Amino acid sequence: MEFSIKQSSSDKQASGCLVVGVYADGVLSPAAQVLDAALQGQLAQLVARGDMSGAVGQTLLLPSVNGIEAERVLLVGLGRAEDLGHKQFLDALRAVYAALHKTTAKDAALYLTDVAVQGRDMAWNIQQTVLLATESVYRSDKLKSKPADAPTLRKLLLACTDKPGSANKQVLARAIAVAHGMKLTKDLANLPGNVCTPTYLAEQAKSLGKHYKFDVEVLEESDMDKLGMHSLLSVARGSRQPAKLISLNYHGGDKKQKPIVLVGKGITFDSGGISLKPGAEMDEMKYDMCGAATVLGVLRAIAEMELKLNVVGVIPSCENMPGGDASKPGDIVKSMSGQTIEILNTDAEGRLILCDALTYAARFEPATVIDIATLTGACVIALGHVASGLLSNQDDLAQELLAAGQYTQDRAWQLPLWDDYQAQLDSNFADMQNIGGRAGGTITAACFLARFTKDYRWAHLDIAGTAWKSGKDKGATGRPVPLLTEYLVKQAG
Repeated sequence: MEFSIKQSSSDKQASGCLVVGVYADGVLSPAAQVLDAALQGQLAQLVARGDMSGAVGQTLLLPSVNGIEAERVLLVGLGRAEDLGHKQFLDALRAVYAALHKTTAKDAALYLTDVAVQGRDMAWNIQQTVLLATESVYRSDKLKSKPADAPTLRKLLLACTDKPGSANKQVLARAIAVAHGMKLTKDLANLPGNVCTPTYLAEQAKSLGKHYKFDVEVLEESDMDKLGMHSLLSVARGSRQPAKLISLNYHGGDKKQKPIVLVGKGITFDSGGISLKPGAEMDEMKYDMCGAATVLGVLRAIAEMELKLNVVGVIPSCENMPGGDASKPGDIVKSMSGQTIEILNTDAEGRLILCDALTYAARFEPATVIDIATLTGACVIALGHVASGLLSNQDDLAQELLAAGQYTQDRAWQLPLWDDYQAQLDSNFADMQNIGGRAGGTITAACFLARFTKDYRWAHLDIAGTAWKSGKDKGATGRPVPLLTEYLVKQAG
């Protein structure tokens, strides 16, 4: 999908399809009014006789029109102007793309860029228009013997009443970069576990670094053993696939600037280990590396933006399998930090690889560390598939991430990280156990990680409910790439 933005009058714009808004009660948007004048009142007549009510998401396609440059006109309902909020605008956009893809139009001009949306600005309109457009054409069918035909719609013009200016052109470029980052994240996450192995992830990281000219280092199991990463290695023991610790170092800022470190959980397949998961829907455990895929997607986005910031990505990656050498419930391992862990459940493996990666992250002398992980089923029970879980040892950091998620519509919800929960991790035989029981499972998982992050500013994003969809629409969502990219853009000033 190609995007452009410019000042344009709807009555003179050549296009495969013009998209203009209609408000409830028969009120035409400004662009629709200009078009209506050129069409000698045809749009007003359609509205007057009830063919278009202006209800949110209602569409009406005029497949052939005379008197204007465009081949088609698509009317979309926006509801009442005073009630047009972010949800209504996004619902209208989704309806637009669904209708456009049913036509043979190769390009379209959307006159929705400067529509007034409550609590949002034009930059937000631009970003959401791009992200939903790319979502509407995304396919993950490369492994099919006969992939589906590519969507006909290839070009999208974001039309404005006034000249968009350099700032909004930059917003468009950044939105495209975020879309590219989300695509990479989804592509990697949707691959099956027999393709997307830890070795494959390492190769993709190297390819990304080579293309965008930043440093990539891959530690092998022998390197991790020397560093004392026995918690991470304990998870990999049951698999024939070797574990990898991948670090990507993007130098966009001043050399003296401390980096922001993103740590992504990279379990490329999670069987649960000896604590074997139920067979139903176990195929979805290929998505247990969505944290890792997010880190790679974010790195691609900010590299494409040439963001003036130093960012490090750290990806601990392995499989969790029930092999003959796999960890057993009751085993005790020593982490890189020197703290010992009693493994009561081998299916609580994400925290076992993250704790060593979080200890490793300290060597970069970070300004901030954020880990991203499909960590707990408890988070899905608590927040469903709408919001990611957020916990942090610094409330100001949590607020910055919450604001980024709210703006991008990639929302998170903060849960407490109180010391009161730490007692649930007490062990009779080691410094801690790797589970804290059913109560507060998302919180106790973060409390476990907090024991390895005391020396720096840290936040944890649990994306178990938001990283992918199940059922008929099964597939990765690309979240939380928008949230994290917006946060980094704000940090870069």
